[in-house]
Amino acid sequence: MLPGKPANLALITLAQVLALALWFSGTAAGPAMAREAALPPGFLAWLTGGVQLGFVLGTLASAALALPDRLDPRRLIAAAALLGALANALVLALPVGSPWVIALRGVTGLALACIYPVGMKLAAGWARREDAGLVVGMLVGGLTLGSASPHLVNALGGLDWRVTVGAASIAALAAAGLILGTRLGPGHAPAPPFRPGLALLLFRTRGTRLATLGYLGHMWELYAMWAWIGAYLAASFAAAGAAGSPALASFAVMGAGAIGCVAGGLIADRIGKARLTIWAMAISGACCLLAGPAFGAAPVLTVLLCLVWGATVVADSAQFSASVAEYAPPGLAGTMLTVQTCLGFALTLPAIHLMPLLAERYGWGGAFAALAVGPALGCLAMARLLPPVAAVRPVGR
Repeated sequence: MLPGKPANLALITLAQVLALALWFSGTAAGPAMAREAALPPGFLAWLTGGVQLGFVLGTLASAALALPDRLDPRRLIAAAALLGALANALVLALPVGSPWVIALRGVTGLALACIYPVGMKLAAGWARREDAGLVVGMLVGGLTLGSASPHLVNALGGLDWRVTVGAASIAALAAAGLILGTRLGPGHAPAPPFRPGLALLLFRTRGTRLATLGYLGHMWELYAMWAWIGAYLAASFAAAGAAGSPALASFAVMGAGAIGCVAGGLIADRIGKARLTIWAMAISGACCLLAGPAFGAAPVLTVLLCLVWGATVVADSAQFSASVAEYAPPGLAGTMLTVQTCLGFALTLPAIHLMPLLAERYGWGGAFAALAVGPALGCLAMARLLPPVAAVRPVGR
């Protein structure tokens, strides 16, 4: 065990949990905003979509300017957390439904582009080959738990959405202080340069092409599920005529993903990245299809299904990036990962915005069934990365 490794990984992960509360603070607050004032069409979807768009643009800008290599990554994360906290807090000063709220959500996404990926880089500096899957899984678990936390604050804070938004900003401020207390790991090194002119090699190289296609299938489902699971649970509880807290259930469902990420990292280190992603997408895709039959059922059954869904929908997330890094041509891992990430988050925009339209026309079952297309295609892509059967050595021989 490297000296200081547990403490530094714990601090990095905790900082990620706190800072990533910014991501879905608007989503969790949205229903209460709608009860307080009439919102423009599509406003609720853009509370998440604005963050996604800002994240894509921020990732490209950060990579093009090589910010994590030119600046101390800890100070970069701290500065970004302060910017995100400020942009998120300014929402409280605006009228409900103002278009400037969406603009501020975009700024929050820009800030998050210098928090989550750079935090992954910090954690990777402490990883070794035998525990890389676990270390990365822990960081994605931190993202998941942080993204879920606004739903918990929403449940504890009652109907006032301002509590949820304010708590996320305070958490991000705490993250800025915590990350400055970490050290760089012995494996920390400058990332390969971003080379836009070679971006198309992502699809010309077989391994990176298949891993990216798998990632796109995964992303089609992930953020749309996270964005609308709260609305689904609230509608399901109402249809069942049952009491309960949809916000608390949403936190539990999304929070289950943190356990799934750590477990996924451990399993991937044992059975291989491709096989882990296939199993995770197969289970989460099945949950997409079962969301319709579970709608309006006894809350305990609906929540149980959603807990399995929440754990598996993100359990494979880190392994797609690890696969692209593994198959990338020498010196191009940075470019490949940047393009993969930007394509994936860009794809979340149509998925998030289609969900309310599909739910209105076909019900929640039809809307979530449409998400199952992503993991189905993702499984097909990742299956082509599995080693041939003849190459797998039987146990005991």
